[in-house]
Amino acid sequence: MAWGTRKLNDGRELPEIGFGTWTAGSGQTVVDQVEQAIETGFNHIDTAQYYNNEYETGKGIKESSEHPWITTKWSGKDNKGIRQSLQESLEYLGVKSVDLYLIHHPRLVNGDAPASWAEFEEIKKEGLVKSIGVSNFQIEDLESIRLAGESTPAVNQILLHPYVYSQTAPLLAYHATHNIVTEAYSSLYPITHEKGGPLDKPLSKIAEKHSASEAGVLFAWARSKGAVIVTTSRQKSRLEDYLHSGDLELSDKEIKQLDEAGGKFQAWKTKQKALKAVAWGLFAVEGLALVRWWISR
Repeated sequence: MAWGTRKLNDGRELPEIGFGTWTAGSGQTVVDQVEQAIETGFNHIDTAQYYNNEYETGKGIKESSEHPWITTKWSGKDNKGIRQSLQESLEYLGVKSVDLYLIHHPRLVNGDAPASWAEFEEIKKEGLVKSIGVSNFQIEDLESIRLAGESTPAVNQILLHPYVYSQTAPLLAYHATHNIVTEAYSSLYPITHEKGGPLDKPLSKIAEKHSASEAGVLFAWARSKGAVIVTTSRQKSRLEDYLHSGDLELSDKEIKQLDEAGGKFQAWKTKQKALKAVAWGLFAVEGLALVRWWISR
């Protein structure tokens, strides 16, 4: 199935794939990347106060002449509160409201998530934001909101890829139980930061079988866990591939293979560190022997 939308618990429809500006940098390059993403077919742009590129993001959206879904986040930059931060974000983005506003991290609420969430509900009632959610929240953070009798966040944007799945599975189950949409970021981490890991072989075989890219397989895996995607690239060809991957569906067997390979990551990482330590130890011993030889000449 192609990329579509996911219905939120407030009735609105969130695009299943979005272009994020986290690593886009600043200046004209951000404008160009956002405009390119929209022209390629992305209809969801994700940014944040913390990224320091909301102005450029807004400019890129304006120059595209399209009207994509806009997500931004309260990051507590310069210790600014929710309302002040939102007003500045709206001004930078050049809009009167955003489609989705997120609490960027639970540390921002200073141990009182219900109070911050109540303020989020107020700005939603005022029409400054259309949907509200959170990012990087764990079960206990979400429970504190639920037990306070507040509304449920529409979205929780989290790190999600096979190497963290075993730790993340309980949170995904909680999302499903309470009708919270999982929004995955850094789903491509295994191929952008951990090449050589236990996921390489099954990922390559599955990609070859489906005549797909490894990125497309990782997105399909994330979708199998109920997630929508936020991703990025400066290369148009990769953006096109990401959009084309919306038609890719994995079998239960393939999903299990990726789950199992992902579960081997910590043991593999520990082994790599041990091997590196041994290599440095041998290097030190050889170096000392060389120094002694030189001195004895």
